[in-house]
Amino acid sequence: MIVWILVIILSVALDQLTKSLIVHSYALGETRRIIGGVLNFHYIQNKGAAWGILSDSRWVFIAVTAVLLLILPYFLYKYRKVHVMFGLSLSLIIGGAIGNMIDRVFLGYVTDFIEVAFINFPVFNIADSCVTVGAVMMFIYLVFIDKTIFAGSKDKSGEKKNDDKGDA
Repeated sequence: MIVWILVIILSVALDQLTKSLIVHSYALGETRRIIGGVLNFHYIQNKGAAWGILSDSRWVFIAVTAVLLLILPYFLYKYRKVHVMFGLSLSLIIGGAIGNMIDRVFLGYVTDFIEVAFINFPVFNIADSCVTVGAVMMFIYLVFIDKTIFAGSKDKSGEKKNDDKGDA
């Protein structure tokens, strides 16, 4: 469990550090090419979700995130011994959610700065990356590795066993 807490702390710290560096080094709206034709840093203040949608819904995002931050740590604790991929994915999602929640609560917007230059894609940040990578890892885990994590398991006779993997 300590490893997962460290992952959460490191993802929040990296997110907040990079946002602070951008805020103190760039003018709002400024873009700098990092890798020509591939990656730019473009400082924006996003009051909504991707592409600024739902920009007048700050409290909805805060409420939804608060609920998730009550539920997800419970699952992380309950299933802490299931598989490293499950714990890592949940820890990244939690860390990313906390990173953006900090911005929404204290600033009223989320600081975004990573811009993929070769496609029309929303500008994002480290917290968004953590949530996305965590969600993809969770999907892979639940679809390909352990399809029974929430359903319990059955023995050879088809009887459902009552063995909670997380209570070891």
